[in-house]
Amino acid sequence: MTSDLTTDMTGKVCIVTGGNSGIGYFAALELAEMGAEVALVCRNAERGEEAAAKIAKATGKAARLFLADIGLMDDVRRVAGELNAAYPKIHVLLNNAGVLKRHREENAEGRELVFAINHLGPFLLTNLLLDHIKAAGHARIVNVASTAHKGGRINFEDLESKQKFGMWPAYSQSKLANVLFTKELARRLDGGQVTANALHPGVVATNLFTGAAGFFAPIISLFLISSEVGAYTSVYLASSPEVDGISGKYFARAAPAPTAAAARDMDVAARLWQVSEQMTGLAD
Repeated sequence: MTSDLTTDMTGKVCIVTGGNSGIGYFAALELAEMGAEVALVCRNAERGEEAAAKIAKATGKAARLFLADIGLMDDVRRVAGELNAAYPKIHVLLNNAGVLKRHREENAEGRELVFAINHLGPFLLTNLLLDHIKAAGHARIVNVASTAHKGGRINFEDLESKQKFGMWPAYSQSKLANVLFTKELARRLDGGQVTANALHPGVVATNLFTGAAGFFAPIISLFLISSEVGAYTSVYLASSPEVDGISGKYFARAAPAPTAAAARDMDVAARLWQVSEQMTGLAD
């Protein structure tokens, strides 16, 4: 990544979900180049090992691999336990893993994939790691959302699109959930040393996007930015001293950006938190 981010992250533990490819990989690579101790949370062992090896070769810093499907709550609970055992202090959690599906699918736990991977998994993982994040003192939680949140609506009557599924409505709802989760988390952390921010990485040329674009993918690809460029705002929020103490904001191109009105409804944010606790078993 060609950037002006030169923050020294030596001694900082940075966890990146979906770090085996796309913007997650380049964010992990950049953080390792800054000296951070990087942990990749990936679903695929072979791809995860390849990414970790490439990071180690490029930076001289070993990247540790943890295997989990972020859309499976049992997996999230297990990997959270492994991460907490490995790292008494976690300085950065970058919730990057995400998915876009053309058709409705359910995972082994009966959860709709888009909502499970994009929202429920990050919600649960963050909460299960929170004590160790707080133990780091100044720490940051960074959630990769999208400008697609502006077309989203939280449909509490059908969060998992059982009645009607549309590729963009489901994705937009999950990205709106990311922003609302970030704002409610920041509210709950108010007065502490842990910050939480969300971001739009840009319209990035990853499998997540082009794979769902179908027939129009060749045309759309002309307007996409590279994953390397797309990782910039994630790394900025994870490392830059310019955002020290800033929390509950939404960024694009490494600058604060406006959100949809729906993303500023704190009543909806609070209700979504409660429903998410129930859906992930966190309230049990």
